[in-house]
Amino acid sequence: MKPLARSAAFLAALALASCGGGGGGGGSTTPPVTTPPPTGGTGLYTLPAAQALTAAEVQQIIAQAVAEARARNLPAVIAVSDRVGNVLAVYSMTGARATATLRAGPTGVNMDAQGAVVPAAGAAIAKAITGAYLSSGGNAFSTRTASQIVQEHFPPAPTTVGLESGPLFGVQFSSLPCSDVTTRVAANATGPRRSPLGLSADAGGLPLYKGGVLVGGVGIMADGDYGFDKNILDIEDDAEEAIAFAAATGFLAPEEIRADRVTVDGTSLRFSDANSGTLRSTPSSAPAFASLPAGTGAFTAVNGYYAGGGALAGQVYGTEASGLRLATTAEFSIAGAMVLSNGSGANRFPIRGGTDGADGLTPLTQAEVRAILEEAFTIMSRARAQIRRPLDSRAEVSLSVVDTRGQILGIVRSPDAPVFGIDVSAQKARTAMFFSAPFAASDLLADPSADVRSFVQKTRDFFADANVFTGRTAFGARTIGNLSRPYYPDGEVGRPNGPLSRPITQWSPLSTGLQSALIIGNVVQHLSFVTGASATDTPQVCTALPDVAPGQKRLANGIQIFPGGVPIYRGGRIVGGIGISGDGIDQDDMIAFLGAHNGGLKVGGSVGNAAPGIRADQLIVGPVAPARLRYVGCPFAPFLDTNDQNACQGK
Repeated sequence: MKPLARSAAFLAALALASCGGGGGGGGSTTPPVTTPPPTGGTGLYTLPAAQALTAAEVQQIIAQAVAEARARNLPAVIAVSDRVGNVLAVYSMTGARATATLRAGPTGVNMDAQGAVVPAAGAAIAKAITGAYLSSGGNAFSTRTASQIVQEHFPPAPTTVGLESGPLFGVQFSSLPCSDVTTRVAANATGPRRSPLGLSADAGGLPLYKGGVLVGGVGIMADGDYGFDKNILDIEDDAEEAIAFAAATGFLAPEEIRADRVTVDGTSLRFSDANSGTLRSTPSSAPAFASLPAGTGAFTAVNGYYAGGGALAGQVYGTEASGLRLATTAEFSIAGAMVLSNGSGANRFPIRGGTDGADGLTPLTQAEVRAILEEAFTIMSRARAQIRRPLDSRAEVSLSVVDTRGQILGIVRSPDAPVFGIDVSAQKARTAMFFSAPFAASDLLADPSADVRSFVQKTRDFFADANVFTGRTAFGARTIGNLSRPYYPDGEVGRPNGPLSRPITQWSPLSTGLQSALIIGNVVQHLSFVTGASATDTPQVCTALPDVAPGQKRLANGIQIFPGGVPIYRGGRIVGGIGISGDGIDQDDMIAFLGAHNGGLKVGGSVGNAAPGIRADQLIVGPVAPARLRYVGCPFAPFLDTNDQNACQGK
């Protein structure tokens, strides 16, 4: 097989490349929503049935993809992953493009990753992982679904200009190759694994199921264009998606949980424009992999992801070997919770106290962290899911708590929550903590990138305040999202961009603003490693911000710019953050907000949410069209067990 990339061209291209929750804050005496935690048996949540792809099934998936690619005369690079992101195969058909070009910026002025030439194998892996990570036993999302929910208008179409941005705006910059939450090594190992390009919005990535159980994803890269769909209203004959659909035949998601059965704000999501009637081959009649003629293609080793040599079997999700398993009662008191394990029995992110005592504050104690996570988990178990089927399912999410050094003090999750939410929940916790803390502006100004540093002055100008990001205001992840949209207020065409966003003439899902600027150096270094241009991989810590301790950074997996995270305070001083991800954005916000509130009350009111007077929803900002910032947005009638209409009010 030819080398994976033209590294010089690649490197050169990259170089161009609601409701405010008003009411009491920390120390409030407002009673928590009273609900006993789930008890007995395995609790309200159980593990999905034990299923995994076999090596023979991976070969079948490849053979079916090859048949459709041949029918379309379009040689493809085919990647298959398991549910936790282990790459089970990368197969390059003879004649397949070795590289792909990330979609150029809207005016040809490329920022961050726009216009970059990347390994086609890396793009295919990202698509496979996206299909696996965004899905669960209650929802099946594809890279086409991802495209729909990350753009500047939702849904993206010429006729929807003026609507707000997608609900998961920014999620594409998660599970990054530099993340300290994801795992790495080329061999099949514990997850969740990293993705070479984060999550993908380019059609051609689908989840894989066996007996209705999510077991992985398949990704196809063939046309050389790594982009996104700007018009969701038409039906495309997308060759990569057709090849992926053929590959997944026999392993397709149950129809009742596919994205097109899920609505967000009254809009149905999209799963696939391909179907059995649009295929040019018959997958069930595809030649067996073993009978493919010599010269059809070859397994392709990919540095950091796949050693080559043949198809591998996937890990059974929920086992120690998968890296995600049920918690012991000592690790978490509520039955049915899941933790991240190192494959040898040790919890990778056990509940612990804060590490920031030397910084002049009283750190979160282990008991406080445990209480916040327990109460957030309980709120999750009562909440009605938005993106799961059947209707009135319980929400399933991942929950993370961090201290002011960005150190993770605990991660727990429900067993069938989408895997993408693990990394994202930590991003949201860190984002809410970081921008609410006194050091945010000074840390950003210490970044070696002039681009990163410039966002501080842009924000000062936007707020007409030289003291922005110095700890005077509590910012939720939703707030940082407000400031990171290419129009402010969100979706209002003709308005200037938020101060943390690229202008719309430079913006795309591949270049969002400060979010992408913070980590682009890590991605460049990593892809140089993937291509073999460099022997050194990116460190397992994102951003070039100053270390808070040797080898530690506050934003060690980047930032996230959609809702689901709030800072945690002791009195008037920030001591950490909580992040939630895996369901609807309002559900995520509510679980974070009430988790911090109820958890604080559980330990005597010593910690909790920011006082109402310092929350970002007290501010009306914007030099051209001033608008009130948002802090959290909680859904009405969110619970399955009560008719509570406004769960966050007064807290």
